[in-house]
Amino acid sequence: MRGEERSILSSFDYTKKSVRIGYAIMLLALAVLAVMMLYPFGTTIFSSFKTRAEIFTFPPSFLPQQLEWSNYKEGLQFVNLTRGFANTLLLFAGNAIFSLIVIGLASFSLSQMKLPFRKGLILFFMSTLMIPSATYLIPNFLNLKSLGLIDSYWAFWLPAAANAFHIMLLKSFFDGIHKELFDAARIDGASEVRCFFQMAVPLSIPVFSTLLIFAFTSTWNDWYWPSLVLTTQAKYPIASMVYRNIIESSIIPWNIKFSVLTIIMIPPLLFFLIFQKNIMHGLNLSGIKG
Repeated sequence: MRGEERSILSSFDYTKKSVRIGYAIMLLALAVLAVMMLYPFGTTIFSSFKTRAEIFTFPPSFLPQQLEWSNYKEGLQFVNLTRGFANTLLLFAGNAIFSLIVIGLASFSLSQMKLPFRKGLILFFMSTLMIPSATYLIPNFLNLKSLGLIDSYWAFWLPAAANAFHIMLLKSFFDGIHKELFDAARIDGASEVRCFFQMAVPLSIPVFSTLLIFAFTSTWNDWYWPSLVLTTQAKYPIASMVYRNIIESSIIPWNIKFSVLTIIMIPPLLFFLIFQKNIMHGLNLSGIKG
């Protein structure tokens, strides 16, 4: 029989009054945090079923008096979600391909190859993590404009290949792979590129899956940068399309707005629920050192 796993606190510890009080305080803090995080989701979902009059009733009610399913049908008339979903998936595919190839090769080089000024490069990438993203927003825009990439998806794919956080996360994982595996492959005549694609990538599926999930959530939720670099609304991803056509509109009732927000909230939630094990597994493995 398998023995029960022992936690930090034993059954004897729980007999102490101070331990029980501290445990109760931690559970209460977790419950409050859970409510604070779930309340906006609940407000959005339940408000999508309310009538326009219920939205502005005072005192406000959390639950609707009756379910108004027609809000969803009406909300779909104001925005082309199919086009927005397709644009978002196209952006995500490009971000995933370019970022994982470029970032993967860069991380592998920093981890497994003898590069000149290697420590300086690592320090440089780590230092960029401390710089607020808003400070290089305008320089990025000006660089893309000078390259003629405004109003094209290259304005997303190229910056996605220069993510310092992803570089350090992948490097941390590659550091945990024994260098003897790559040394043996080099002795057999394998090039560095072959070592990366045929050895490092198959061994790094968990962390690559984690980066893909991060890329999906980032692409799905980003509305400001697409609104800045895209001038053709037909190219907008889902977040920018909803913001421009729904959130900024002054003629669409709030219950209709909430119905559209509920629809676009479902895919990332499902995506996270399905791949949550990959997120935790990838993050845990990235911290293991060989």
